[in-house]
Amino acid sequence: MLKELQELGSQAIKKIEETKDLKTLNDLRVKYLGKKGPIQEVMKGMKDLSKEERPKVGQVSNKVKQDISNTIEAKREALEREEINKKLREEMIDVTLPSKKPAMGIRHPLTQVIEEIEDLFIGMGYSIAEGPEIEEDHYNFEMLNLPKNHPARDMQDSFYITDETLLRTHTSPVQARTMLEANGKGPIKVICPGKVYRRDTDDATHSHQFMQIEGLVIDEKTTMADLKGTLDIIAKKMFGENREIRLRPSFFPFTEPSVEVDVSCAKCDGDGCSMCKGTGWIEILGAGMVHPNVLKMAGFDPEKYQGFAFGIGPERIAILKYGIDDIRHFYTNDERFIKQFNTK
Repeated sequence: MLKELQELGSQAIKKIEETKDLKTLNDLRVKYLGKKGPIQEVMKGMKDLSKEERPKVGQVSNKVKQDISNTIEAKREALEREEINKKLREEMIDVTLPSKKPAMGIRHPLTQVIEEIEDLFIGMGYSIAEGPEIEEDHYNFEMLNLPKNHPARDMQDSFYITDETLLRTHTSPVQARTMLEANGKGPIKVICPGKVYRRDTDDATHSHQFMQIEGLVIDEKTTMADLKGTLDIIAKKMFGENREIRLRPSFFPFTEPSVEVDVSCAKCDGDGCSMCKGTGWIEILGAGMVHPNVLKMAGFDPEKYQGFAFGIGPERIAILKYGIDDIRHFYTNDERFIKQFNTK
């Protein structure tokens, strides 16, 4: 029995050392050390041994099991180490190869236009003011020379939340709040970018939500010439140094006099084409001198102070600048459209 146990031990150790994978090694462990293995079969014959032989056989049996277990453990470590080294060799990274550029987000074309305008005005000494999108009727209309039941309110079909609150129809209430904060003392030079809302049917040229940037300057010696000079700078910055502007009389309740501002067509250079409908000019924004009533309501003395205001539509600027044919492209989040404006 002793010889049989020793032969089983030698046989098991040889097979274990020749094993090439962990699965086979585990099978051998079960085979030789399991309850139904050959060593246990041999041990069943111990009941037929004498009292003197049983301890010797038990010692040999335990030693054979321990030797097999130690060999299995050593082989497992070797196989695992070999597997790791193989994986490292196969998955080795060549650090000298050019890296892949990470995917970067792209700024929305409207964001690019707004930031370009903001940079222009910050360079001219303006500050940026913001206000709530859910606005009070008082600031959205009344402070802008539009009392309740004023017919000009029909020009801006609004989203009312209550009788006194609504989604702002322009960023002009930010100007009203800024004037009130100044306590009747100038100068004021601000632009007010933000979202505005009007009850409009969405189509290629209209949207119920759009962006607006309004500007306001109030000082003791501000004139219409200052307004025209500012508008000329905007046109040249956004559409090119060769562009010219013209001012046409218009009406806005919060400015007097009021003007519509056209820029010479970049496509035909003012000669007339389909883009400018043969006129050579394209309307880009509205502006005017701040109405004396607006100054009074904000606490300014119209005999001492005067100013100008203008409203820019970033969507309109982007449409003309980039030749976009549908305002809805700005809001559908189509990556194919957005990627066209990657300036990096």
